[in-house]
Amino acid sequence: MTTLSDESLDDLTVGGLKILQAKHGYRFSLDPVLLSGFISPVRDCRVLDLGTGNGIIPLLLAARSEALSIDGVEIQPQMAERAGRTIDLNKLGTSVRIVQGDIRDLPFGGLEAAAFDVVTANPPYRKPGAGRLAPDNERSLARHELAGGLDAFLRATELMLKRGGSFYVVYLAERLAELLAGMVSLKIEPKRLRFVHPRAGQAARLVLLESLKNGRPGIKVEPPLVVYKGAGRDYTDEVLAIYGLEERPGERSGWPEPARRV
Repeated sequence: MTTLSDESLDDLTVGGLKILQAKHGYRFSLDPVLLSGFISPVRDCRVLDLGTGNGIIPLLLAARSEALSIDGVEIQPQMAERAGRTIDLNKLGTSVRIVQGDIRDLPFGGLEAAAFDVVTANPPYRKPGAGRLAPDNERSLARHELAGGLDAFLRATELMLKRGGSFYVVYLAERLAELLAGMVSLKIEPKRLRFVHPRAGQAARLVLLESLKNGRPGIKVEPPLVVYKGAGRDYTDEVLAIYGLEERPGERSGWPEPARRV
């Protein structure tokens, strides 16, 4: 397997997995890692990750779950190709597949409607014109709604998820009302909510949400998740536990910080 000159090969520390990333393009943040730790145990089911980027969520779920299959959809050809090479590198090709395409065009590529038990997503957080665009397409498309916004992700979820299937998403806390309203309008009922705070005493920046297609109303708000200890940059024990570690990994190149504000 060849690593290109503009790529890095990073150690995830989870399950001995490695991931290919662009040196100067999009690199995954802590947000999808937190989402992977929020997902209930997955066994004997089909999983679909919308906007999979470099395939971080399929990788982590492959290491931590007993899913029958995991498919990731990515609109950017170069990122889909890189994610596919990462899957091959980790010898996960029998259970994980990356499909290149626009989620607004689903179903395609052998992905059937209403066929998935679990759908996951880490959608772009910002609307066009909200904040500064990243200088490269990989990061700008990952962070801004330039190729389908929240509504597109929710409609794709409603289309691809089985009745009674679960949807897991990480999103900006400031857009929670929009997220909840969009789900309820499509009969994807919010069931479990957790706020993510950078530090204790600071306002929540992210939300982790589990929803059920055609579920009954009623939502459980879980205790908050705090990312950092005190005023420093050391992760809390709970965040470290998501990685299966007991101490901060220092300068390990594969470890991300939470996505920057834009």
